[in-house]
Amino acid sequence: MSSKSGGAKTSRREEGIKVISDNRRARYDYEILQTFEAGVELKGSEVKSLRTGHTNLAEAYAAMKGGELFLINSNIPEYREANRFNHEPKRPRKLLLHKREIERLAGKVRERGYTLVPLKLYFRGSHAKVELGLAHGKRQYDKRAAIARRDADRDMERALRHRGRGGATK
Repeated sequence: MSSKSGGAKTSRREEGIKVISDNRRARYDYEILQTFEAGVELKGSEVKSLRTGHTNLAEAYAAMKGGELFLINSNIPEYREANRFNHEPKRPRKLLLHKREIERLAGKVRERGYTLVPLKLYFRGSHAKVELGLAHGKRQYDKRAAIARRDADRDMERALRHRGRGGATK
């Protein structure tokens, strides 16, 4: 395969990503140490519901059960047109990772204070994927410090923009 076709292949993959849900609250509540991409095992009505763009990851987390990883408490609402073939909105959904990755994550989660939180749910091509973050919970003072840092950066940017427009005269 030539390098030209390899480059086109990666750009098509990047274009094929459609973000369904982004868990911004997780980045506020947790310090994300590492991210992983996992497939999600879904039923047909769940895929249809996701394609409409309705889902909620705000209270979701990933947990180990019997050597497998599951996405717990994620809300994918029922698909109206599915009638009696509909799914349960908050059922646990199996996450698809290699066995070694699951074992490594299980070891990390057993350590004190680490958890797996879903950061983003998206389609890559026709496959539903979830971006998991290995996270450590932030303390209240860490959250306040992050807000203060963000406000200071915003004020500094504002001042630089104002200065660049000729607002300061001598």
